[in-house]
Amino acid sequence: MDSSPDQTRKRNQNQNHTLAQKSLFLCFSFFLFLFFFSSSHHSFYSHTSLQPSTLSTFPTPTPFPTTKLPVSSLHVLDRILFPDHVLLTLSNPHVFSPKHFHCVYYNLVKGSTPSNSNPVFDVLVLPVLSTDRYDEFRSIARCPLPGKKFSAVDLRWRSGDDDRQPFRFPVQPTVPHSFDKLAYEVALDGDTAVVFVKGLNLRPHQISDEGLLRCHFGPQNGKHWQTTKAVAAAQEVVRCALPQSIQNSPHEARGIISVSVSHVRHEAIFDSVAKIGGYRKQINRVNMNMNKNKLELCACTMVWNQARAMKEWVIYHAWLGVEKWYIYDNNSDDEIDDVVRELEVKGYNINRVVWPWIKSQEAGFSHCSLRAKEECKWVGFFDVDEFFYLREMKQNALISTVGNLSNSIAEIRTGCLNFGPSELRTHPRNGVSVGYTCRLRTPERHKSIVRPDLLHASLLNVVHHFELKEGFGSLNMPQSVAVINHYKYQVWEIFKAKFFRRVATYVVDWKEDANIGSKDRAPGLGTEAIEPSDWRLRFCEVWDTRLKDFLLSNFADQETGLLPWERSSK
Repeated sequence: MDSSPDQTRKRNQNQNHTLAQKSLFLCFSFFLFLFFFSSSHHSFYSHTSLQPSTLSTFPTPTPFPTTKLPVSSLHVLDRILFPDHVLLTLSNPHVFSPKHFHCVYYNLVKGSTPSNSNPVFDVLVLPVLSTDRYDEFRSIARCPLPGKKFSAVDLRWRSGDDDRQPFRFPVQPTVPHSFDKLAYEVALDGDTAVVFVKGLNLRPHQISDEGLLRCHFGPQNGKHWQTTKAVAAAQEVVRCALPQSIQNSPHEARGIISVSVSHVRHEAIFDSVAKIGGYRKQINRVNMNMNKNKLELCACTMVWNQARAMKEWVIYHAWLGVEKWYIYDNNSDDEIDDVVRELEVKGYNINRVVWPWIKSQEAGFSHCSLRAKEECKWVGFFDVDEFFYLREMKQNALISTVGNLSNSIAEIRTGCLNFGPSELRTHPRNGVSVGYTCRLRTPERHKSIVRPDLLHASLLNVVHHFELKEGFGSLNMPQSVAVINHYKYQVWEIFKAKFFRRVATYVVDWKEDANIGSKDRAPGLGTEAIEPSDWRLRFCEVWDTRLKDFLLSNFADQETGLLPWERSSK
């Protein structure tokens, strides 16, 4: 997944055996949290000290006023610590504008304890970065990282410009979950649960020994877990049998039962924010494998700040036959909502999935394969800067290609031709497929279209392709029949966003001094986002205007010359 920097992020940088063991673990976790914050170098607003003697007693955080909410009280369920922000999951799926909230950070002043009659807290208030709906039961809010003194974060309802009303504090500071070791999502698939988890440290690109893993089902406090064995595992994905009670009544578990994992060699169960039924309804097992009602061809991608590229990618591939899109939004802060709505008005079937989990593209694609399996016979996994070009360029050519394959084929692999800046200095106004016309001579890697119902139970993938069920094979598309134009090395204004963070789990970030010679990097670039003087001339070995010529001849308006993605929905 490549990223566009047009909309610049306004982020501030950078069951144990004994009670003693449990206390030691919590203290150590809290120490690590404070240590992490102590390394940050951000500038924040000045803070004040409040004395809760002016407030009422406070056994739990106060929910937001129910008069402000359409359904129920809103309160923070979980806090997850990321390198550049804190993610809060909220107890209501209704999305409020960020302007309705404050992020509130607090810490006990030295020498003060919550049991004191007048405990004193240092308090810092900052604007919310963004809000969004997460699933059927929860919304999310993103808060900046606080300074080193502040050990907990909450939300406060903002009732006006001069918002100074008192608020309650928890009895104990609440240390956020670290995303380094966390079960973060779960999806039901027949009589199994597929759990997505960080920190297992399973070997990349390989199926793992499922006999070493267990899944645990229960309320979030973890006092009454039901445990089942894993039946498949790879990378960040663990598939386990569902407890019989959940199989019998899956609707009763939705939004209530959390799922986590453990390793048989370790006693601790991972922290979890994964709840059953958050994303999708229970699959109708009778109809799950019936293809007659499914769409023939869908597409799945993961994006960050790619709103400007979305219309061109969707409109073009709809002409080739793609019927539905799953857009996994990985923390975008551009106008992606507006673009999706505009495309929906035009009749395109788009499902935007909020996926706040960083460095998790492989897991996201595994998750997408489960979602798409209910609706699609074939799903293409490729990025919004990648465009299929076929020898026979005609409407629905791509959907015809997949529809005519043998039933033994479960994956089509198409090679990528990597295009460079093509001597451009600014982003082409009429789109990448017309603007970039010079590329490297030799194809590199490939992207895949797969049968989601024929993937291996582990859902193992390396972004470019999946592991298939035994007995099914893949087809390498001849370059003379089809290629993917990958507009990989765009003008520097766009390309430099790759230095922010790579989305794939097992690909090193550009700023890290490792794997310098890897094909995952641009040759000749180091670890700093510094534009080479000859950037616009690089990666240019063959001038290839085939797709450009076709689009200008067949897609452009005869009067205005505008391409479909240049025209306003108005």
